Amino acid sequence: MMVTIPTAGELKFYPFIGADLRISMGTSVFFFTLLWSRKIHPIIAGFLTGSAVVTFRVFLDRVQVDSFQFQTSFNSHFPVFFYYFIFALFFYIFKLKNMNERPLLIGLLGIVLEVISNLVESSIRHFTTHMQITSYTVFIIVMVAIIRSFFVLGFFNILILRDTRLAEEEQRKRTEQILLLISNLYAEMFQLKKSMKNAEELTSACYRLYRDLKDLNHQEHAQAALKISGELHEIKKDNQRIYAGLSKLMAKEKLDDFISIEEIIAVITRSNKNYGEMLGKTVDYKVNISGNHPYYQTFILLSLMNNLVSNAVEAIIQEGQIVLTVEKADEMIKISISDNGCGISPKIKPFIFEPGFTTKYDQIGIASNGIGLSYIKNVIENIGGRIKLIDSMESVGTTFEILLPVASLIEEDDDRELFYC
Repeated sequence: MMVTIPTAGELKFYPFIGADLRISMGTSVFFFTLLWSRKIHPIIAGFLTGSAVVTFRVFLDRVQVDSFQFQTSFNSHFPVFFYYFIFALFFYIFKLKNMNERPLLIGLLGIVLEVISNLVESSIRHFTTHMQITSYTVFIIVMVAIIRSFFVLGFFNILILRDTRLAEEEQRKRTEQILLLISNLYAEMFQLKKSMKNAEELTSACYRLYRDLKDLNHQEHAQAALKISGELHEIKKDNQRIYAGLSKLMAKEKLDDFISIEEIIAVITRSNKNYGEMLGKTVDYKVNISGNHPYYQTFILLSLMNNLVSNAVEAIIQEGQIVLTVEKADEMIKISISDNGCGISPKIKPFIFEPGFTTKYDQIGIASNGIGLSYIKNVIENIGGRIKLIDSMESVGTTFEILLPVASLIEEDDDRELFYC
């Protein structure tokens, strides 16, 4: 402020003939900086800025005026110090920094501050340089204050609006990241729930085996079966604790459980565009939505569709297209996901929905867990739907079709306990 405002103050003009009144950019920059800055104390800023302006103008006189006299130059310029100091003092008193939500009030108070500061400066000039203060001068001061105050306010509000939009964009990205995270956790929790059920069944089976062996007087084997039963029970309890922790973690996020199909697909396409770019691929997305759709359960659809779309991205060699089609027919929603990637070999088609089956390996040859399509199939069947591979040919592409009952996606059915148990 001590550098820019004295410099900006030299960008000035005298708009009114016969009035010793100039308009400079320095005061506008000063007002804007006080509004914008969150760390500078207004009174300190006013004192230092006013001193810097006076010093700078005296220095300019020393450089430009041949018959320079310090006292004359100082007397001519020191009243401007009071403009900046008085402006900053009342800025602090009126607490304009805390009024970002009330722009009209900022503008009106800015006019008041400008008028008071100019009148104080003009009064001091009246006693030091005998400058006359007339009603016309006061009128000009008020008019300039109105123009300058709302000019600064308009520019300030443009920047505030820009920051607000950037904050909204950041919030949107964060929400999308959380949605995708939760959809991925949904898949893991589904497998965890299945593991808990298996552990419970195995615990019961081992305990029955223990009872049978004990009745047959095979004490050593009976104790081994009892030990296995107890360890399986502990595994089940550990899984339950993990499950409860994940559920509580997801419940903390204030996200909509039901959103429009358009928003769900927008999240999926944006995230998978980023995924494709990370893989060095150029993927074009085409979306076709028909029918009158209600708001759907966010995490079920997001998890199912995101798994299939990310698979499609991985299947595309370098450049390709993914087509998402959503239709609503009677009480069913039909989702089709097509890609023009590498396709699926006929010999592995019968196994693609088998748990643990995979054709994906990382750079060091470790296979993926192979739960993606089996998880999708299990979730879809659990809510009364079905998935099928419509078409897939090597080097041509793949199309999956999902049919889901609308009622299972718009009502609080049993599947939602995955999040709130």
